[in-house]
Amino acid sequence: MNMRLTGKTAIITGAARGIGKTTAELFCSEGATVILWDRDADAGKAAELSLREKGYTTEFMQIDVTSLESVTSAVSAVKGKYRKLDILVNNAGITKDATLVKMTEEQWQSVLDVNLTGVFNCTKAAVPAMIENGYGRIINTSSVVGIYGNFGQTNYVATKAGIIGMTKVWARELGKKGITVNVVAPGFIATEMVNSVPEKVLQMMREKTPVGRLGDPLDIAKAYLYLASDDASYVNGAILSVDGGLVI
Repeated sequence: MNMRLTGKTAIITGAARGIGKTTAELFCSEGATVILWDRDADAGKAAELSLREKGYTTEFMQIDVTSLESVTSAVSAVKGKYRKLDILVNNAGITKDATLVKMTEEQWQSVLDVNLTGVFNCTKAAVPAMIENGYGRIINTSSVVGIYGNFGQTNYVATKAGIIGMTKVWARELGKKGITVNVVAPGFIATEMVNSVPEKVLQMMREKTPVGRLGDPLDIAKAYLYLASDDASYVNGAILSVDGGLVI
């Protein structure tokens, strides 16, 4: 089988678990060298070990995406070791839900710092290496709620809507430099985050989704793979909703 990412070097943020970890494994299986970024060192090292045991070329780096200085030096290290950077998947994100009236300044700011400023930082740090190479694939992660809103998520929705806006700007700015920038908007996905959700709520999510199930992390990973591959070389500034038809 022809591997779609042979010879490519990819950074995936939030790669220690969930969608990020699943994406890392899929990208590795398609021939990429994958750099795992996460602030959770234990989970990140475990993910690195499990991928290396399968014979994949991968490396974990403990990264706080809220620090531009930290991210910039990490990109330099990746470029120094692997000679280039082809793909960036901005997958890291957090939630701290509350209604507008109850939301604290800390809840607002911390979600913005990770989900929006973090995407800005990682992309700003990665783009010069891609421009130098005349090639790049940047994939950002929004959410169905970034398009349609959601009760109790002022902070999260603001970041996910902002990511869509940034994606469109960067697609305009970077397209002529051989770099495409696209955004994936997942629906309800069965990750570790869902473990704390009551079954009654999960059933409601399934009923709202026309295909009748929650998404699997692999559903999102495959969308990332498509946008990271040369199959999507003419796709730029697009929002790919992967939500089982939830937003119809």
